[in-house]
Amino acid sequence: MHCTLMHKNIPVVDIVIDNDSGVIEKIGKIHNIAHIPVGTTWVSGPSKGMPERKKLNDWWVGRSIPASRENIQAALFQMHLLQTTELLSKCYGLSLSDQYWVSPVDLDLKWADINFFDNTFSQDVGNILFGHEPSDNEQVNLMSPDNTSDGWLRKKWIVSDGKRILMKGGSGPYQQEPLNELIACAIMKRLGIPYIPYTLTFQEGLPYSLCETFITPETELVPAWRVAQIQSRDNRDSAFVHMLRCADELGVPNVQQALEKMLVLDYIIANTDRHYNNFGFVRSAETLVWHGVAPIYDSGTSLWHDSQIVNRPAKSKPFRSTHMEQIKLVKDFSWFVPNALYGLGDECTEIFAKSELIGENRRISLVRAIESRIKEIVLMQSATH
Repeated sequence: MHCTLMHKNIPVVDIVIDNDSGVIEKIGKIHNIAHIPVGTTWVSGPSKGMPERKKLNDWWVGRSIPASRENIQAALFQMHLLQTTELLSKCYGLSLSDQYWVSPVDLDLKWADINFFDNTFSQDVGNILFGHEPSDNEQVNLMSPDNTSDGWLRKKWIVSDGKRILMKGGSGPYQQEPLNELIACAIMKRLGIPYIPYTLTFQEGLPYSLCETFITPETELVPAWRVAQIQSRDNRDSAFVHMLRCADELGVPNVQQALEKMLVLDYIIANTDRHYNNFGFVRSAETLVWHGVAPIYDSGTSLWHDSQIVNRPAKSKPFRSTHMEQIKLVKDFSWFVPNALYGLGDECTEIFAKSELIGENRRISLVRAIESRIKEIVLMQSATH
């Protein structure tokens, strides 16, 4: 498929996408180098600043549903597809996270007419991902932002009162991730950490988190992974320092304190999955001016969600492999106000009690673990004075 990668109404670069695999085979004419997706250009050599096909393809394929998504093979069978990358062209690569899309050369498409922020979209893909089996004569409409949603948990986009809302489930016997999102929100609200609000709903006895997209037709989310690709990492730099250097090179404001606040939250909730696509930066899609670090989102894979044993040592991401090592990256605790967390234990107890899958003993253990880790942060704060 011959098409042009677009950024809203701005032609960026001509590309050829393989019809079977859905990957980018070739890069053609460059129309606007400034709007090339972040982290997809050569960082050195004679082609520095020009799009690199492998990186651009990694970015493109990275927009698709991961192969690790729950029940994805059954869903692909229902849609008569072999791999998730095939879904990308079915929705022109459109997303509710940014304003990039592809325009086939043989079609006269306008961003205003097809983007998912302003136009309706099909619920078919989301319903199939949630287990709906279409009948033999049912026509499945694949024009959906679910085609470009990442992560391994079951999720789908819905529209309620005109708002685009992501509905996401849990995993394992406790189905705890949706409740963990509410716990993280409660902590961040008290501490004044910018965050995306989550609410809770239940379907067939199972909890699901709900959050409205914080991206607008004028802005976009650039995952940290893409930012980390804008320059080669110096062997003397840690992963954290490299991230700070890359963000500074782009001109993103107020990065270090925002990331340090994220690390404090992740220590308290023992987050095991703050990978480079679970945090990022927001910029204007048209002017390319950076707004700053995105409000914190996607904190559900935490609080020993998949373990019977609460408060055991947990692995961490993205900068260190253990939380004890990672929290040492935080230099400034002056913003942390312990008194703001007074009564948090009762609030967490009420949240966990919303689900019958989390028994009383587990609730008690989880709240004690949260309170214990808060005390550890208080001690760290005292040691820096």
